[in-house]
Amino acid sequence: MSVLLESLLVVFVALALYVVSRSIVAIGPAEIGLVIKRVSRRQNTTDTPIAFAGEAGYQAELLMPGVRFKLWPTYAVLRYPWVQVPAGEIGVVISQIGEPLPTGAKSAVYRPEFGNFTDLRAFVDGKGQKGVQRQVLAPGTLAPIHPIAFLVVTASKAYGLPVDRQIVARGPLAPASFGMQPDQFRVTVIAPNGNQDTVGIVTTLEGAPLGPADIACRIGGFSDIEALEQQPGITDSELIEALLGKKNELHNNYQDFQAFLDRGGRIGLQHDPLLYGAYLLNPFLVRVELAPMLVVNQGEVAVIKGYVGLPTLDTSGPEFKFGSIVQPGHRGIWREALRTGKYPLNPRIYAAEKVPTFILTLNWAEANSVAHNLDAQLSPIEGKSREGFIFKIDLQVQIHVPDTRAPKVISMVGSMQNLVNEVLQAAVGNHFRNTLQGLEAVRFIETRDQVQAAALEAISRYLAAYEVETRGVYIQDVTFPQELVAVLTRREIANQEKATFEEQKDAQTVRIDLEKARGTADMQAELAKAQVSVDINRARANARKAEADGEAAFVRVTGEAEGSRRRAIGLGDAAAMEALGLAKAKGYEAQVASLGSTPTAAVAIANALSEGKLDVMPEVLVTGGGGALEGLAATFMRSLNGNGEAKAKK
Repeated sequence: MSVLLESLLVVFVALALYVVSRSIVAIGPAEIGLVIKRVSRRQNTTDTPIAFAGEAGYQAELLMPGVRFKLWPTYAVLRYPWVQVPAGEIGVVISQIGEPLPTGAKSAVYRPEFGNFTDLRAFVDGKGQKGVQRQVLAPGTLAPIHPIAFLVVTASKAYGLPVDRQIVARGPLAPASFGMQPDQFRVTVIAPNGNQDTVGIVTTLEGAPLGPADIACRIGGFSDIEALEQQPGITDSELIEALLGKKNELHNNYQDFQAFLDRGGRIGLQHDPLLYGAYLLNPFLVRVELAPMLVVNQGEVAVIKGYVGLPTLDTSGPEFKFGSIVQPGHRGIWREALRTGKYPLNPRIYAAEKVPTFILTLNWAEANSVAHNLDAQLSPIEGKSREGFIFKIDLQVQIHVPDTRAPKVISMVGSMQNLVNEVLQAAVGNHFRNTLQGLEAVRFIETRDQVQAAALEAISRYLAAYEVETRGVYIQDVTFPQELVAVLTRREIANQEKATFEEQKDAQTVRIDLEKARGTADMQAELAKAQVSVDINRARANARKAEADGEAAFVRVTGEAEGSRRRAIGLGDAAAMEALGLAKAKGYEAQVASLGSTPTAAVAIANALSEGKLDVMPEVLVTGGGGALEGLAATFMRSLNGNGEAKAKK
């Protein structure tokens, strides 16, 4: 009997030692103990697998690090590691307890008292909900989170014990258990992609539906833009600045998803993108796609086509019939283009058409421009002359789009590529084909400048209707048909031969001049002597001429003086004789009046004889029927004639 008692005692002691050993649990410094109660009088009447009032099942209270005693087999303790979120990753919390989600909801409401979900009682009392929690655990988080109440998923590891059989059936707990990829549980980083600036385009997966006419969510809509328009003197630039001003500070860049919803955030594409930075975004609620930032370089503008905003209100006027030009903030093409700068516009809701404002050179040739790719589809122009010769013309056209007219240009043609391919290519090609068809081949070659000037005028007039300026049209090269090239080559050879003969003729002429110059050089000494002799004789002749001119001048002056003297003397004698004659005539008239003509004549004769001018004895005897008186008269007249001849001889 004693032996039996001793044996029973030994068994009891061994059993007690075994129970005690099983009841003592050592929890590591980075571990928690999940207590499972196997036996209880109380029954769990809630729909949660966790017991809060000592019921059987998973206990709400966790065992913290250290040595703990839980009587076995009433209690079993499972050790789980603390939830640790590595750097560069986020922890998404999925609650397996709490109130059910409302219909249509995809995530649970978050309240500040939930903290990092370490206080299970606060979560339940705060009416926490089942499912994906909106708040994520930041990198570096180390927290003792209940493994049954919450599942925590990171990129590299998952924590907790799923109670959903579908999740268990998918294998070990991991991001794939929820249809996700590990990279989706990493910190979202917006950074430059090489040399390209980027923004994050956000799409939210939960929230109220978008408005009937909206394709993206902008918190508060465009009421602020509408209010700005009512202010007097508001400019388009100020409206653009308001549109570019993001409202991400209202919800901490979508990191506080609960604040996003509380502020009126809606499901779907978001108006405001994310800029450079690192963001803790819940991958179950927020998706981010990288997109290039709008960069407007110097020498271009960006015409904006708005697909969201206030209703379209055309400001272009009734004469413009190529679409709507609207004020920034309305749907349509903005009337104000964006100048040089970087703009974080969402490319899903704002399309930017870049328009070069520098002088754009387009080549109708095999080689393309290096500054742009707009002329990649342009090729040399083919045309046929009047005789049927086919030409290929390499052409260069320079155009300019003023920055203030860029919105209208885009409204008319859609894009700069359309302007080149659809408008300019047709206008330029048809003009040159029509011009060639009306000219002979040789005429086209000879009048190339006129053809180019006419093309400039025609294309300028055509593009002016599209608000585009034409700065130049240049024929770069012309590829002629072989038949015409052969004819022109022969003609040019003939012209060159003619020119060669002319050059040879000129060479012979130059040779003659050379020989003449050489002979002149050889006779230079004698030529110099002859030249000196000529100069001496010329000098002597000039001296003699000067002397003769002096003598002639002296004679002329002397003769003029003598002539003047004699003229004066003659005039004096003539005046005296005239006076004497007049006196004698008056005396004769008086004698005739008193004596008669015959006695007067006798008296005159007597006077003459007394003065000794007549010979008493005449040399010639004059007789006649007139008597003695007539004879004397004849003798007197002869005497007068004799005196006159004598004076003449003198």
